[in-house]
Amino acid sequence: MGVPATDPLLVSQLALGAVALYTLVTGAGSAIDALLSLAYHYDVPEALIGVTLVAIGTSLPELGAHVTASVGILSGALDYRVTSAVVLGGNMGSSTTQQLLLFGILLLGYGRIDLPTRTLIDTVVPMTLGLVLTLLTAWDGTITRLDGTVLLVAFAVYLGYSYARRQPTVAQGTASTNVTRDAATAVVMLALVLASASILLALVQDVVAGVVLGGSMVGVLTLGIAASFPELSTVLDGIRRKTPVVAVGTLVGSNVVNPLLGFGLGGAISTYHVPTAVVVWDLPFKIAAAVGLLVYIQYRDGVLRRHAGITLIGVYFVYIVGRMLLFPGQ
Repeated sequence: MGVPATDPLLVSQLALGAVALYTLVTGAGSAIDALLSLAYHYDVPEALIGVTLVAIGTSLPELGAHVTASVGILSGALDYRVTSAVVLGGNMGSSTTQQLLLFGILLLGYGRIDLPTRTLIDTVVPMTLGLVLTLLTAWDGTITRLDGTVLLVAFAVYLGYSYARRQPTVAQGTASTNVTRDAATAVVMLALVLASASILLALVQDVVAGVVLGGSMVGVLTLGIAASFPELSTVLDGIRRKTPVVAVGTLVGSNVVNPLLGFGLGGAISTYHVPTAVVVWDLPFKIAAAVGLLVYIQYRDGVLRRHAGITLIGVYFVYIVGRMLLFPGQ
């Protein structure tokens, strides 16, 4: 039996898409590094840096994709339904990867994590409430501008709550020694993030038209996984530096930033069409996992061990396989 011919156009699109994904993630990291240096140079309070730049920084790839998608939808350059599906699927895929897979890897690598009640109240509870609010706003199949505004206000409340509950943190970087250079780097890298997101979304729109998988599923498997690389580096750093609670805060914080700020920005700018899979699978699955984790942590008196990490990784693959089997065309 002969081997089916490979479409050269599809191969070139996949190659260009891989480059765009890599540029999106690395550009976001470079932009945040430059912005952190500038913040320290101008003596911005450590707590304020923590709840803004650090919290938002690891989610910059997803946020860049949301802004670019919404501008493309408004201009008519990108299809409303396909583009909405891709960025919302990418958002859900990325945050679920962090919530389950990366958390599980952290537990496997570190062995035991003790989570005090204050940490749970400051992280897991806001994450769960944010996911519930996102589900309520998306339940009718659209994120309207009003819905987007509600989510953005909720994110602002979360920032204020985090700042009020702040605790001493370890410095995340050093002060800038060349303000002009770092400011230029931040601007160029942010522009690169938006440009690479634009290229990626345009390519995905073309690819979706020629494959069996739907836009949101493609988003889960591409943008969703690639956009989790910054958090993966945080997890590995937390294991190496023996600061697992910091890594937990980053993973959970991204699960607040992604739905509230990602969905909120996109909804406020252009509105979104929400695929059924997001409201009947993604968000309910994430909420159930968050509530289950809370109950389990309380039952174990705040102690998580490696077997819990194995369970989280297993649940992640249940999420992926279940979504592919139940909603492959969305």
